[in-house]
Amino acid sequence: VATLLFPSSAGNIPPGVNPEAYQWFHSVDTDHSGFINLNELKQALVNSNWSAFNDETCLMMINMFDKTRSGRMDLYGFSALWDFMQRWRALFQHYDRDRSGCISSMELQQALAQMGYNLSPQFTETLVRRFGARGGRPGVQLDRFIQVCTQLQSMTQAFRERDTAMTGNIRLSYEDFLSIFVFNILLL
Repeated sequence: VATLLFPSSAGNIPPGVNPEAYQWFHSVDTDHSGFINLNELKQALVNSNWSAFNDETCLMMINMFDKTRSGRMDLYGFSALWDFMQRWRALFQHYDRDRSGCISSMELQQALAQMGYNLSPQFTETLVRRFGARGGRPGVQLDRFIQVCTQLQSMTQAFRERDTAMTGNIRLSYEDFLSIFVFNILLL
């Protein structure tokens, strides 16, 4: 379960901003710039074992919610991230049936199947090996669960845009393949 650290008191909350996100934003914005950068976000997010979220996931989140492409989030982006995190945390907790703080290969297989992904157990195991916790319990922690699922969504969308006949197969040039990778994984 991810937790944001260091809550604080709030002032006047702008319309459309989650009140809890408003409080966290002002606590996390340690340099008082009015923006959350990668380092501030990384210090604010932790997994259930109190390990910090990994850099890749934090960067992915910054890229998703940074509407100005400045490498940082404003209050509105952070509020949207807050809501995003609450949904993913609830989903993670639902599939972490043994309450270990990690999604096992079998739990991930079930989660992905219920999300509509028809992936083999071997592929799911590959995901767990690639994104799993290092040196601790086997499985995927919340930060990596969010990263895996978000990247699968993005790649699936890119695939569907090219699978106009809905056959489940596409033909790509090498440059198209690289474009999918660059724009859907690296720049998420």
